[in-house]
Amino acid sequence: MTRFFNTAGPCKPNIHSLLPPLRRLPEVRELIDRQSYFVLHAPRQTGKTTALITLAAELTAEGRYAAAVVSAEEGASFGDDPGAAEEAILGAFRDGLRAQLASELQPPLWPSAAPGHRRSAALSAWAEACPRPIVLFIDEIDALRDDALLSVLRR
Repeated sequence: MTRFFNTAGPCKPNIHSLLPPLRRLPEVRELIDRQSYFVLHAPRQTGKTTALITLAAELTAEGRYAAAVVSAEEGASFGDDPGAAEEAILGAFRDGLRAQLASELQPPLWPSAAPGHRRSAALSAWAEACPRPIVLFIDEIDALRDDALLSVLRR
């Protein structure tokens, strides 16, 4: 099959024509090694998700980190209910992590916690159980709105 340019979601190097995605993010490795937070902002369909997926797979394959891309988009329909948004987002995180990471890097079952504290409790439990430092790329955060967005941004 002939490769083609994709404009409908993350690119797959085996079927899509694309430029090397990590060449556009030369400073990101240093930020990760310094345990820094960063925001990747660019217009739609410019390869942000493809670059993050590629970077996460590369970081994990090197054996130094457990890296994955997860989406916050599942919480979008719960803008006025941060607790429901949090639960939906954690469910999406679990599915994304299961698809990307080997079993020894998977998080444990999310612990019980009060609404507003579930994400923190879940990520803390994973950090304690994981044999490697975790690099978590949260995609589609801009899909959230109202109280759900504020809840995520404040933590």
